[in-house]
Amino acid sequence: MGKLTVRALRAVLVVVLAGTVFVQALMVWALATDPEDGSLPLTPLRLLTILGMVTAQVALGCVWRLVAMVRRGTVFSQAAFRYVDGVIGAIVAAALVWFAVTVLNAPGQRDDPGVTVIMGGVGVAILGIALIVLVLRMLLARAVARDVEAARMQAELDEVI
Repeated sequence: MGKLTVRALRAVLVVVLAGTVFVQALMVWALATDPEDGSLPLTPLRLLTILGMVTAQVALGCVWRLVAMVRRGTVFSQAAFRYVDGVIGAIVAAALVWFAVTVLNAPGQRDDPGVTVIMGGVGVAILGIALIVLVLRMLLARAVARDVEAARMQAELDEVI
């Protein structure tokens, strides 16, 4: 992975992290200063927004560590699985948060239940992303196994020579 690619990805990660922290700060400020008017359950929605931002931050941290491992050439190791599992867990948690938002929003959508159905579909799509990352984890497991096997075969070849 080139230096420019790593720097560009890290810049994007930093911008997204700053954005999530900004949104969290706004939600905390709104919790403290803006009372509910009764039309929507604002306090639970704000708390779920804060929690959703935490899931994004966990995923960002794990991706940052994986990029560092790729840059060092150590991504094909058992240590990488911890970070990939962190990304998968964060995505699943984000989907659960989204489903909670959908449930909170559903009573207000009785006249137009299509919105709730669409929001449920978005939650399923988020879970689909987690499944894609799980498939990529399986590919990483195969690559790690092949790397270990190649190292073993190289060691045997070195003994023969």
